[in-house]
Amino acid sequence: MTTLPDRPNTALLVIDVQNGVVAGALHRDSVIANINTLVDKARAEDVPVIWVQHSDEGLERGSERWQYVPELVRLDAEPLVHKHYGDSFEDTVLEEALAERGVGRLVVTGAQTDACIRSTLHGAFVRGYDVTLVGDAHTTEDLTEYGAPTPQQVITHANLYWKWQSAPGRRGGTVDTADVTFISDDAG
Repeated sequence: MTTLPDRPNTALLVIDVQNGVVAGALHRDSVIANINTLVDKARAEDVPVIWVQHSDEGLERGSERWQYVPELVRLDAEPLVHKHYGDSFEDTVLEEALAERGVGRLVVTGAQTDACIRSTLHGAFVRGYDVTLVGDAHTTEDLTEYGAPTPQQVITHANLYWKWQSAPGRRGGTVDTADVTFISDDAG
């Protein structure tokens, strides 16, 4: 249903699953395992896998904290988008990578739920993409000392909130890893 013309394809987006981002994240290992399952499925179905990698003062480019976790391996042919802002589209080549591949629907995974995941969901949606959040393939760290809800509450709320997103000509949705399909006309 995307509002982007001539964009029938779906891509899997893997956002910021970097050592320094997920070191203290809730359900780190199971989330990474779910992302690996989705990467394998996407590759088997010839669906583009797009990797996003954040850098800033706390994640210096080239540092160990900046590196993707060793459990996830990007193939050389798969695009790597470098970013400095929460929204993976802001000041990056993500839009160009998706346009080249005719992508109008994104399946989103990664970290952190309450920052880069949420920003990218909204960034994609307002740019005309259909956007599916994989409910058991995103995570966040504990920021309760700053007044945030618990990580589980953040994840649960994001899943509930995104499940019902819609706008003229596009839709959101939340599904678990086991229910993900890469078919454009399916919400899963």
